[in-house]
Amino acid sequence: MNILYLTHPLNGLLMIGLGLGLGIWLTRRFRLGWGIWWAGGATFILSQVGHIPFNLNVLNPWVQQILAAQPSLNGLPWAVAALYGLSAGVFEEFARYAMYRWWLKDARSWRKGILAGAGHGGIEAILLGLLTLASFFQVAALQDADLSTLVPEEQISTVSQQIAAYWSLPWYDSLLGAVERLFTIPFHIAASVMVLQAFTRRKPAWLGLAVLWHALVDAAAVYLAGFVSIYLVEAIIGLAALLNLGIIFALRQPEPEPPTAPSLPPAPMQTLPLAEIEENAENLDNTRFT
Repeated sequence: MNILYLTHPLNGLLMIGLGLGLGIWLTRRFRLGWGIWWAGGATFILSQVGHIPFNLNVLNPWVQQILAAQPSLNGLPWAVAALYGLSAGVFEEFARYAMYRWWLKDARSWRKGILAGAGHGGIEAILLGLLTLASFFQVAALQDADLSTLVPEEQISTVSQQIAAYWSLPWYDSLLGAVERLFTIPFHIAASVMVLQAFTRRKPAWLGLAVLWHALVDAAAVYLAGFVSIYLVEAIIGLAALLNLGIIFALRQPEPEPPTAPSLPPAPMQTLPLAEIEENAENLDNTRFT
């Protein structure tokens, strides 16, 4: 049996496991509920609701027009990579800012910032894992199917080549998606903590730094993919993951003290009135020591 029947679905399951496993560990470690994690995940989804249509309907046609008008730019792929990186940075980091500003108004600690970032990157890993599993089942179903009954005639050759390439990958290449998610989740956590500084330090410049860092990381990955091997690209993303871990711990701050109830003034001493004792011979006899 072709080992790719195991490694392709394993790739998707590992992505899903990374996203969920980190969420489980952090919620238990920090003793925080899942609400912050889900908020970070929903923020990622909402950012893509704007990001993907923008790229498809605005950025892609614009880049094509620029390249058609200025053919010399075809030799400058870094400029195109920078545009796509900046697009990702703007949409995702401003979405994170909006999350802290209007949704997670009380998330102002380092631990909560980490959990929100883990939700952001975790949901991305889970969704990509689900897409990977769906692709596996689709390609497996098409492998022995009569393509002439399923796709247009002009696309049969292309689809056949894609299916052949899918099943001819080295097994370790089929697991690179999970490796990339392992390296990418620390970036999302670092970006989440960076945007949080705009609120904890009251300096909006941290939002700009997060956008630029996101744009740089994404643009570098897109640019290098066209010139170097995929293994070198993943190694560079791994080095970036180490930098992101450094950012996370460099921005660590003490947890805010829980609010204490105001101390109440001590209750005034109440003196009880002494019973009036009538002094007579009988009372004196009762209190006399014998």
